[in-house]
This record gives sequence, structure tokens and C-alpha cells, in this order.
Amino acid sequence: MSFSTRQIKSHNSYQDYWFVYILRCVDKKPYTGYTQDIDDRLDRHKRGSVPATKKRRPLKLETYFAFSDKYQAIDFEKYLKTGSGRAVMNKRFFKRE
Repeated sequence: MSFSTRQIKSHNSYQDYWFVYILRCVDKKPYTGYTQDIDDRLDRHKRGSVPATKKRRPLKLETYFAFSDKYQAIDFEKYLKTGSGRAVMNKRFFKRE
């Protein structure tokens, strides 16, 4: 079952979620991060307030995952940054161009 951030926010426990998100940068490479406030974090990326993506804009949100446990989110983000995680990300989450 997938949720939009709007659906998750409608629950009182929105702040109990941690999000792992994948952005597609203008250079066609992914950027992966995690946050508890996905809307604020995406806005900061869009404004250029995140050094890692500032020069790689415009950005497109490819997908995100909601976790109720912070450490599961961190572990998943770390996995996506490994060789096998990047392979899964490219095969399953990026649209073929």
C-alpha cells in the first residue's frame, strides 16, 4: 500500500515517520536522502539550500518510502547507496528514458 505525504499527514502520527527519498538530478544521476519532514526537505532541495544538489537542479522526485523506525530508514538509505542498492534503484525506481 502506498501513501502520499498528504495521506500520512492526515494521521496524527505524521511526525513518527521517517522518509527515504530518491531525486533525479539534471545530470540524470540519483540523489538519495532521508528526513522526517519530507515536504520541507524537498523545498530546501528546490531552493538550492542543500549543497549536494544545489548545482544539480532542477530535481525530480522519483519516489519515496515511509518508515516508522528511524534506523530502518537510515539503513535503507545506506543500502541504496551501495552497488547492489544502486542497481535495484536503477532497475525498479527510475523510468526508462
